[in-house]
Amino acid sequence: MTLAACSAPPFVTLAITHVTVIDVATGTTQPDSTVLISDSHIARVGPSSSVAVPRGAKTLDGSGQFLIPGLADMHLHLTGSGEPEGSREFFLPLLIANGITTVRDMGGRVDVLKKLRREVDSGERPGPQIFFTGPYLDGNPPSFQPSIVVQKASESVAAVDQLKADGVDFIKVQSRLQPEAYFAIARQAKKQEIRFVGHVPDSITAAQASDAGQASIEHLTGVLLACSAREEELRRRQMSPPRGETPAQAKARERIWERDLLDSFSKERAAALLKKFAENNTWQVPTLVLLMDLAYVTPTTAHHNDPRLKFVPESVREVWDQGRQQALQGRSAADFEFRTELRKRSLQIVGKMDAAGIPIMAGTDAAAPNVFPGFGLQEELSYLVLAGLTPQQALRSATVGPAEFLNRTETQGTIAPGKRADLVLLDGNPLDDITNTQHIRAVVVNGKAFERNGLDQLLNSAANFAARH
Repeated sequence: MTLAACSAPPFVTLAITHVTVIDVATGTTQPDSTVLISDSHIARVGPSSSVAVPRGAKTLDGSGQFLIPGLADMHLHLTGSGEPEGSREFFLPLLIANGITTVRDMGGRVDVLKKLRREVDSGERPGPQIFFTGPYLDGNPPSFQPSIVVQKASESVAAVDQLKADGVDFIKVQSRLQPEAYFAIARQAKKQEIRFVGHVPDSITAAQASDAGQASIEHLTGVLLACSAREEELRRRQMSPPRGETPAQAKARERIWERDLLDSFSKERAAALLKKFAENNTWQVPTLVLLMDLAYVTPTTAHHNDPRLKFVPESVREVWDQGRQQALQGRSAADFEFRTELRKRSLQIVGKMDAAGIPIMAGTDAAAPNVFPGFGLQEELSYLVLAGLTPQQALRSATVGPAEFLNRTETQGTIAPGKRADLVLLDGNPLDDITNTQHIRAVVVNGKAFERNGLDQLLNSAANFAARH
C-alpha cells in the first residue's frame, strides 16, 4: 500500500463516524466525531455534524465507542528470542489483534528484521511499523544471542560503526559490558548520531549510564541497586561470586544479597537518582509484565494453564516451560514471599519515576517466557496503573511517549490530520478504566481496517499455526 499525501481534496477510503475521539496528550475527549482516512493517513477529524462522509468511502459506525491512537510495544523480540522461523505467523497477528501498530525490536538479526519490515511495509502481511537495534553489544561471554562481543574501545567503535552502516535504529547494550567498552560505545554512538539503549551493565552504575547518554534503560536494570545505601559493596559482591560454590550455595548467597538490597534502600539516594534521570531525559521501559510474570514469578502467578497458550507454538512453549521451571525450582515459601516484596518495590519505584517527571514507555520483552505477544502490552498498561500512573499516563506510555522517543510526533502518537492512520476502536473509555484497551472493536493499521471479525481471523490463524508447530 502506498503512502498518500494529505492533499485537498483527499480520496477518502475509510470513515469512522459518531465516535468519541480521545486526545491522549491532554486526556480530553471529543464526542460524536468523525475521522476521515485517506489511504494510510488521517485526512480530517471533526464533529460528525460538520464532517460529511464522501460517497464510496467504507464506513465504521463508532457510536458509543472510543478511538485511541495505535499502541506501541517499545521492547520486544520478533526474531531473536527462540521462536521458530515462522514466528511472524503467530507473533504479528497477535500484535495487531491487540491494537499494537508500532514496535521496537530490542535484539535480533538485522537481515531477518529488515526482511520482516519490508514484508510489512509492502503490505505483503499485516503488521506494525518496526524499529530495531539488531545484535546486542555485550562482554565475553555474552548473555544472549545474537551478540557482538566487545571488550576493547576499538572493538566498540567498530561495532557501532558497523551497526550504523547496517541501518539499525538504535544500539543495544547488554549486562556484561565492561566500563572501557561501554563508555566507548557511548562516545561513538554520539559521534555517529545514533542513540544507544538497553541494560545498565553490571559493572557501572545507573547514574553513570544516565550521564553517559543512554537513551533508555530497560527492565529497571541497575535502578534498585542504585537506590541502595550500600550500592558499591553490593556491586562488588554481585560481580565477584565465590569460586566453586554449589547451586544451593549460589541460591543462598543470592537470597542474602537480595535481602540486603531491599533492606538498604535509601530514600535520599533514590531521589538523587530520579532527579538525574529527569535532568538527563533518561527514558525508562520497566517491562513490569516481564518482572511480574518471570523474574519475580511465584507459583500463584505462573501461567500454567493460561488459555492464551493456544496461540503459542509448542516449540516456544517448551522454552517457556523451561524458563518457568528454572524460575520456580528450588525456591522456598520465603523466597516467594521475598519476590512479592520485589514486585511491590518495583511498582513503587515506577510510581516515583512518574511523579518525578521521568518519561516512561510501555514495553513487554515478548516473547520471553510467560510474556504473550500482544496481550502482554495490555497487562503492562494495567501494571503501570497499579504502579500509580493514571490511565491517561499509561496510555501516553504506549502512544505519545513512543512517538516522542522515536522522533515521530508529526506522524503518530495522537489522532490528527496528516498522521498515520494507526487507530484502535474500543467498546469502553480507557480513561475511566485502563482495561478497556482490551475490549477492541476494530484496529486500523496504516489505513487498513480490521473489524472484529478480521481480528478474530488473525487470532484464529495464530492458534492454527501454533497447533501445527
